[in-house]
Amino acid sequence: MGFRINTNVDALAAYNALAKVNKETATAQLKLASGKRINSVADDTSGFNIGKSLEGKIAVMKAAQGNVSGAKNLLSTAEGSLLSTNDLLIKIEGKLSDSTNPTADRAALASDITSLATEVQSVLNASKFNNTSLLTGTADAKSGFSFQVGNAYTDKISLDFAQSILSGSSGGFNTSIGNLLAVTSTSVTSAATMTTLQANLSTLRSEVASALGKIGNFVQRLDIKEDTLNTSISNAQASFSRLFDADMAMEQLSATRGSILGQAATSMVSQLNSAPNAVLSLFR
Repeated sequence: MGFRINTNVDALAAYNALAKVNKETATAQLKLASGKRINSVADDTSGFNIGKSLEGKIAVMKAAQGNVSGAKNLLSTAEGSLLSTNDLLIKIEGKLSDSTNPTADRAALASDITSLATEVQSVLNASKFNNTSLLTGTADAKSGFSFQVGNAYTDKISLDFAQSILSGSSGGFNTSIGNLLAVTSTSVTSAATMTTLQANLSTLRSEVASALGKIGNFVQRLDIKEDTLNTSISNAQASFSRLFDADMAMEQLSATRGSILGQAATSMVSQLNSAPNAVLSLFR
């Protein structure tokens, strides 16, 4: 070391080393505090951009996951109504068979049939999800309830299970229900009318069965969509974690190393800063 005191080069070099160590230590401590490897764009510009893109996709897939659950709930509501409707139609079928008995009270049977048909109509009208009619003549019910179930807007499923039931009159129900509602004690004694009523009942049951079959198929598809989304979300989150999550053990090592080096560098800066004092011996 030369005897120059105006600029203490060695002390400046030690100071620069101390500043660098302090910066690295602060960075490691910030990562430990936040748990993140990337705390600003400058930490890893490429990784930040990729991670934010993944974060957006994860948000969309989680929303789609919620849509799948909503679609399942909607189908479950419609299924319950259709199963109740099917039970009522079975009862009507039994009443129609009873009316062929000459000793039966046909007036009472006709009243039972119209009452049951009224309940069928009531069940279908009352079948709603979030105040949206599922089995009556709404635009959504006719065209199908559309849900986004993937990570793209175009990845949708249209639940058109009610089309078979809505293929009838403008009132929203097949005309067969209207014929059952009009049953009288006289009509059940007419062979021609009974044939029509049996045909109407068969049509209604077929339409309900068709709707239930579609619901079953849709639920199966939604189960597959849900499994696919779960896997995709897990994979995307794993990729996001590799980019953004800090290795806590490694950062702890870096922080500890930085703390030790910082203390040593501070001591050296102090010693080198006072080293030029030796020049005073020349003036003794």
